[in-house]
Amino acid sequence: MKKSFIYTLIALVVLTVSTAFVAKHTIKNAGIIILILSAFKFLLVAFEFMEVKKAHAFWKTILIIYITLFVTIMSFII
Repeated sequence: MKKSFIYTLIALVVLTVSTAFVAKHTIKNAGIIILILSAFKFLLVAFEFMEVKKAHAFWKTILIIYITLFVTIMSFII
């Protein structure tokens, strides 16, 4: 395996454990924190394992705009 895959997997595990920690403890605005951590996990998976990093700049931009809008809208709903 490439080193970047291993680093990405470690980052995903750390983000997942962080999400579990935030969910377990009563932290103010926990929903928004979990949403942001999930967005980072989504971007890691998309860029590394779905190979969006090799895609055209248009697709990278659309993906980042989409996740930013999604997190923003959901933050107002929560």
